[in-house]
Amino acid sequence: MKGFILMVLGIVHLHEAFGVTHSLTHFYTASSDIPNFPEFVFVGMVDGVQMVHYDSNIQKVVPEQDWMKQTDAEFCEKERENLFYSKQSFKAEVATLKQHFNQSGGVHILQYMYGCSRDDETEQTEGFGQLGYNGENFLEYDMKTLTWKSRKQQANFMQDEWNSDISRLGFWKIYFSQTCIECLKKQVDNGKRTLRRTVPPSVSLLQKTPSSPVTCHATGFYPSGVMVSWQKDGQEQHEDVLHGEILLNGDGTFQKSAHLTIDSEKWENNNYTCVVEHKENIIAIRLNQSVIKTNSVKPSEYVPIIIGLGVVAVILLVLVPIITFIMWNRKSTASDDGSNPSMTQQNQIQLEVSLSLIKQEEAEKRGPLLKDSEAS
Repeated sequence: MKGFILMVLGIVHLHEAFGVTHSLTHFYTASSDIPNFPEFVFVGMVDGVQMVHYDSNIQKVVPEQDWMKQTDAEFCEKERENLFYSKQSFKAEVATLKQHFNQSGGVHILQYMYGCSRDDETEQTEGFGQLGYNGENFLEYDMKTLTWKSRKQQANFMQDEWNSDISRLGFWKIYFSQTCIECLKKQVDNGKRTLRRTVPPSVSLLQKTPSSPVTCHATGFYPSGVMVSWQKDGQEQHEDVLHGEILLNGDGTFQKSAHLTIDSEKWENNNYTCVVEHKENIIAIRLNQSVIKTNSVKPSEYVPIIIGLGVVAVILLVLVPIITFIMWNRKSTASDDGSNPSMTQQNQIQLEVSLSLIKQEEAEKRGPLLKDSEAS
């Protein structure tokens, strides 16, 4: 599982545009009946950058960044032991959930995501936690009430049990307000050469065919806070503009696009400009046929929008857990009533997936809880 990089941005409060907000996020994924795929995977990320991973196949903690590779062996062994016991707990929890919902064989996936964010300037902090099963957002941590809230009726039994456990609630209160924040500050300080660097974007205008939308594509920038917009005669254009999500490149930088649907007549009669703002950099490119890179000229001039072969390989490695997490967040977005702003920020995903592998049957049985030791 080396190279396990989550192609999911926004769900962990990465960087607000032009801000200095840092985040620490842990992802746990337990699965059953997926051939040639680990039953348990853990990924730790800082500011959307993978710092460490573990899976049940390799059974060891693998640092992914230089500042993590300097970590002593004793720490890695302790983490390996913690993750080994988490694997056993998650595996048992998948079995009890299957029993609770009267499910037999087939693909079943349980995911647990939690972490925190901190603004360096205001020192404002926030914690976030979610638990999902088979593409459904089951539980979500509410920082206002310091309790877990059910996002699906099927998960009411878990909400009641988790919130009736006073020691569990006490653990999460301390974790989100103290433990996670201190760990985040330490990681940001250790990795400051990477996490606090600034890399300006490269901007291009792309078009597949003369009738296709014109894409303003910014790539290779870091940190992820960026604004990509289209302007018409100096005024920001909202009509006929579709904004893409921020995506992660294979080298740890980011990309983002804005697509403008326009006919050639409007090109001639108006001044359309793509404007990209990143940190102190402002890049403007006026829409003109001569600057557009297109697939419609000849093979030697093809310039498709790609992420790169390295990232494609990464996607193949992590397809199952990432698809599940995306399904979970997309479905929770559809079911949210808008009362939870953090969920809206978390669901900036640009992939469409099928739920055909997931089949759920409801029952009235109850199941045990995950252990708090998973979050240690």
